[in-house]
This record gives sequence, structure tokens and C-alpha cells, in this order.
Amino acid sequence: MRRVAPILLAAVMATPAAAQGPLLNGLFADHAVVQRDRPLPVFGRARPGEAVTVTLGDRTATATAGADGAWRADLPALAAGGPYTLEAKAASGAAQTVKDVLVGDVWLCSGQSNMELPVERGNNSWSEIRSANDDGLRLAYVDHADSRTPLAAFSKPPAWKAAKPDAVGSFSAACYYMARELRKTDRTPLGLVHASWGGSAIEAWLSPAALRKAGDYEDGLQTLELSLKDRPAADRRWGETIKAWWSKGHGGTAAGPWAGSGDWTPAPQGLGVWESWGVPALAAFDGVVWFETSVTLTAAQAKGAASLEIGMVDEVDTTFVNGVGIGSTSGAGTARTYPLAAGSLKAGANRIVVSAFDTYANGGMYGDAARALFLADGTRIPLTAWRYQVEPKATGEPPRAPWDTLSGLSTLYNGMLAPIGPYAFKGFAWYQGESNAGRPQTYQALLTQLFAERRAGQAADMPALVVQLANYGKPQLAPENSGWAQLREAQRVAVAKDGHAALAVITDIGDPSDIHPTNKQDVGKRLARGARRLAGQAVTSGPSPVSARRVGETVEVRFEQVAERLAARGSDHAIGFELCDAVACRFADAKVEGDKAVVAVPAGLTPTRVRFAWADAPTFNVFDLSGLPLGPFEIAVAP
Repeated sequence: MRRVAPILLAAVMATPAAAQGPLLNGLFADHAVVQRDRPLPVFGRARPGEAVTVTLGDRTATATAGADGAWRADLPALAAGGPYTLEAKAASGAAQTVKDVLVGDVWLCSGQSNMELPVERGNNSWSEIRSANDDGLRLAYVDHADSRTPLAAFSKPPAWKAAKPDAVGSFSAACYYMARELRKTDRTPLGLVHASWGGSAIEAWLSPAALRKAGDYEDGLQTLELSLKDRPAADRRWGETIKAWWSKGHGGTAAGPWAGSGDWTPAPQGLGVWESWGVPALAAFDGVVWFETSVTLTAAQAKGAASLEIGMVDEVDTTFVNGVGIGSTSGAGTARTYPLAAGSLKAGANRIVVSAFDTYANGGMYGDAARALFLADGTRIPLTAWRYQVEPKATGEPPRAPWDTLSGLSTLYNGMLAPIGPYAFKGFAWYQGESNAGRPQTYQALLTQLFAERRAGQAADMPALVVQLANYGKPQLAPENSGWAQLREAQRVAVAKDGHAALAVITDIGDPSDIHPTNKQDVGKRLARGARRLAGQAVTSGPSPVSARRVGETVEVRFEQVAERLAARGSDHAIGFELCDAVACRFADAKVEGDKAVVAVPAGLTPTRVRFAWADAPTFNVFDLSGLPLGPFEIAVAP
């Protein structure tokens, strides 16, 4: 045995302590900002049962790691200031030092692509990036990560950076401009933690407990839980869910495409983008296209386990073999490989069916060379001669698998929010809703639970700021039903009922032809205005309806949060009002006076509701004298 020198032996003996990883949660890193004026939770992981002491400035606290290694120590509150050094020391000798820590206000910004859109893609980006120079504003980005179970640590620890050109360009524009606006009147250090993912639905950002409080998600959550214990059983169960969706849309018919029914058309060799096939019905099609092929096997070939590769699917697939669900994956750039247990295949013809669901831009199956069935003995059987059929739009959108990265249940909560743990925050800013516009009826309850969950372990009155959906879509030519308008109303009502939330209305600064409007400077200013109002400052955050009542041949609508008075721009008439009865809605002539609107009742109509700017991309001209728009709404008319 080779003799180990004493110094080297000491290093070897210290290795287990070092190998346990950092003592502190990943958000406690150089240049971090921690929350002022309240007890400060500091937390991380150590050896089970080990004592950990943490020090920040002149504050010290000690905690003991639990059986799972998790520990938390609460330091006494500190006033704004710094920089400080944060130290954590374990009884084993493991230690960690974090330098240049500021104490101030910390905001969590989250949502989908419009929150994720970086400064470098927004208006005036060249100048905005080069003029950034604020060491008192620190930025931390949480990497994309999804998970079927809550993660205890980040897949990649966030790095805190000062708001300088090298950091600002790639950071959330809406979040950055909000903080920059707040810093103009309050020089308290600010920290921003940004956790967003383009295309994500709100359900992905809520825990299972919150989803259960918000609505009927039990079946999906049970399927998700089953996937952790028995993945093939969960895939089969999900296949049955897709079958039930299809059957409901086809009058209860039991045998669908997975069983070979329907009218199939030979697909182009190589498949690929269906918009490029030259088929008029698919030239601009977003929805479900079913693909089918078959493989003939001998009894010996079919006996064992196998593996199915179908290449990449834009953007969601549910795949069946012999009528049984064997997998569902989201992500246009993700190659699909599905294991097949023994007994999945049979002697003779084996039918392989793929339901490909696309919601935006191109759709299809990619990677012709990758599509093959691999048998247990290594034999590769190419999958060719594909056929297709287009699912009618009337069937509606299929449900998403509960493990779907962006539209599943709790996947982004687990991967991106759970690792944040009890890190203390001043407030929360949320910019999301586009991916839920197809099901607006559930959004108010989900948003209410999002507020509650983000406040758990924080101040009970922690401010919640919500960016309402911008104007996007075709011009409005007549009163219409609008999923975007309904979702905006869900956002408005959830905020109005909360008491500690503010709404940033942006239906005047979007781009009807671009779902990602680039004017994020004004979005940030309106978020900051809402934060100031919630902090008790004498500012308004935009006109909001209070009541509507019938007065003779008019309906009077009163508003709060009006700066000075309402004004109709470019006309002496207020554009954008509608009155509705139980059957239909009609445009109505209106004028604004002070903090109210007077809406003339059209002949023959007995209005029960009044609504404003009710369209995907509404046309309206009512603002208050601060320049903030009257936001979309629908309220009942009192007699």
C-alpha cells in the first residue's frame, strides 16, 4: 500500500465534507440581494443532523440539518444597505462564503414569452443596453428546467449580476424596466429573480396542492403521480384520455384513428412540415394531424421488448402502438424514443399511430432517418409508407399530458420555483396568459391560487403585479366573443378581488400583428406604478370599473383609480362600449364625464351587461389624464 503524506491525507479526509456540495441554496451567491426589514431565511443542505451557523453583517443564527440534509436559519431583520459578506459554516468544517451581498428589496418576475422577452429584442435596445449602469440593481436568471417532482436544488445555480451592459441585454425587459423605474424615486437596492418560459401555461407554474384548490385537476395529477411509479401504465392511461377527447368530439364514437378508422391519405415521403406539402387544407393549419403506418412481424420478432423512434414532432405527440398509448412528449426539437415492453407487439401487422398537435407556425414530423422500430435482437426496421388524416378544428384542442413541459401540471413549479425555496421577496410580477386564452373560464381561480402560493412563507400582503394581455389579433368589425377578452377579464377580476394586487393594462401599446410587442419600457413603467400604489404612494394605476346602473335611456358606469378625469381621444364620443342582453351585444354610443361614462341604450335592447374593449385587438379611445387607458371589462347593469 502506497504511503499517503500527512498533508495529502488531511485533504483526503476532508473530501466527504467538500463533496456534499455547497452549503447554501444557489440563490445565495456573490452579488446577491436579500430582503430588508424582515427576518431573513437562509437555507441550504448539509449532512443530516449537522449544525450550520450563518452570519451576515452582525447577525448570526444556527440551524440543524434534518434527515434529508435540509436546513434553514432565520437571521434577524436588517435595514437596507451593504455590501456584506454572508458566511455559512458546518460543524464538519465545510464552509461557504458569499461576497458583495446587498440588503434591499427583491422581486420575483415570472410568466411566459412576453416576460421572458429580453431587452435586446425590445425597443431602442442598442441605447438601453449601453446606458445600463446601476450597481444597486442586481439581476438573477433561473435556467429553464421542468420536473415531475419538486427539485430541492437548481439544475444550474443562478448567477447574480449588476445591471450593466453585459447583463441587461439578455434579461427580461419588462422586469428590468419595472425595476429601473422604481429606482428613479427610491435608491433602495433592488434584486430581480427572473423565472419564465415562453409558451408556458399557468398550470405548469402551480403546485399540485394549489391546482387541487383551483379546480378539477385530480385525474391529471393522479396520472402524473402514476408516471413516477409506473411510466408505461401512465402512458396507457394518457392514451385513454386522448381517446376520450376524440370520442367526445365525434359524438361518442368509440373507434378512432388509433384503431385505423377514418380516411387516410398517403403522406409525402420524408414527411416534414405539413405547411410545405402543397395541400390547401394544411397550408396554414394549426391543430391535430394523425399519422399512421404499420410493421409486419413474425411471432419471434414480436416476442420481446422493443424500442420505437419517431424522430421529432412539432410540437406535441401522443403515440399509440396497436391502439395502446405508449408515450406523449412536447417540444419541437425533441426526438421521441419510446420503449415497448414485451407483449406490446404481435405477430402480423402492428399499427403505429401518432397524433401530432401544433399550435403555432410549422407543424409536422421531422427526421425521416430516425423513424424506426428496434427489436430486442438489435434489428432495425425503418418506418415508411406513412398516411395521414386531418382532425377537424371542431373537435377542439386536445388536452396536454400532465408531464408536458410547458402546459402540464406543476412541471415548471417543480423545476424552477421549488428550488427557490423560502428565499424572501418584496413582491411578485406576473406576465402570462396567452397560452391560456383558449380556456379563460379557469384562469381567475388559477391566478388567485398563484397569488396565494407565491405569498406562502412571505408577507401576507406581498404585492402581486399582473400584466394584462396586450391587444393582438384581427381588427374588430362587430361585437364578438373573444377568448383573449375573457382572459383579460379573469385577470382583472382576480386582481380586483385580491386587495394587494395591481393590474398593468397594455391594450393600447401592443401590436395586433405581433404576439410579442416590443414596447416593454411602458410595460415596466405601468408595473412600477402599480407597485407604488400598493406601497401607499399617492398614484393611480389606471381606471377600473366600480358599478353600472340604468338611468333612463342610458347606462352610467363609474370608475375608480382615475387620474383627474376620463377623456376620449380624438373624438367627443367614447369608442369601445357595448351593451348586451341575454342574446347578443351591440356597439353603443357613449360619452365620458369626470369619472363616469354615459352609454346610450340602443333601441329595442334591455341591457343586462356593459362591456368595453371586448375583442382580441380592441379599438377604443378612453384614457385618463395620466395617459393610462381604460382597461377591458364586463360588468352587470343594475336596474
